[in-house]
Amino acid sequence: MLKQRGDRCWTYEEPLRFLGLEIGRIMTVIRLSSGGLFVQSPAELTPELQSALDELGDVRFVAPASKLHGHLYMEQYRAVYPNAELLAAPGLPARRPDLQFDQLLGDTPDPRWAPDIDQVAIVGHRWLTELAYVHRPSRTVILGDVGFHIGEGSPLTTRLVARALRVYKQIGPPLEFRLTIANEASFRRSIQDVLAWEFDRVVPGHGEIIDTGGKRAVLEGYDWLL
Repeated sequence: MLKQRGDRCWTYEEPLRFLGLEIGRIMTVIRLSSGGLFVQSPAELTPELQSALDELGDVRFVAPASKLHGHLYMEQYRAVYPNAELLAAPGLPARRPDLQFDQLLGDTPDPRWAPDIDQVAIVGHRWLTELAYVHRPSRTVILGDVGFHIGEGSPLTTRLVARALRVYKQIGPPLEFRLTIANEASFRRSIQDVLAWEFDRVVPGHGEIIDTGGKRAVLEGYDWLL
């Protein structure tokens, strides 16, 4: 259920259909040096997933990638883990007024997870700011919608559409996202900040995980920008 991806880092993949296409989504779980769990893009909290998480530690932080990605099941985590803090991406509090958030995320990591995790706010898009994370001990970068990576394991229709959107076998945002970047210089600086990290693995928001060669894959996927 939870697959270990290096030192104190696990992923969990679940199906997701969007506009009739199966694109999947990925949750990342990091056990902090303090022992608590940092959960990014939380999946549906089934009894089986809850049991698996409880074996790893106490859920302390639940984080999205953006106001669109990784917030759907946050209320389940608040109900089951009342001491866990829900973290908000820019724009998410207005989108989810039903939730009480504990912190609004930006470029600076909280001191409680900063020893393990760094983060960058990817800015420059017309209406979306996304948070990218790096888990230093496992050399893993974690993305959302700026990191589609559809591969051969996806259904044929998904692969065909991904090819048209330029995210088939390459990592990056789909074409319509690229066309709605308002400030290309700011967006480029954000991606360069991600590339300044030391990492080898990339966990995309949708598609297939890149377990090795991730930095090269991001460079190649973003050659249109860089």
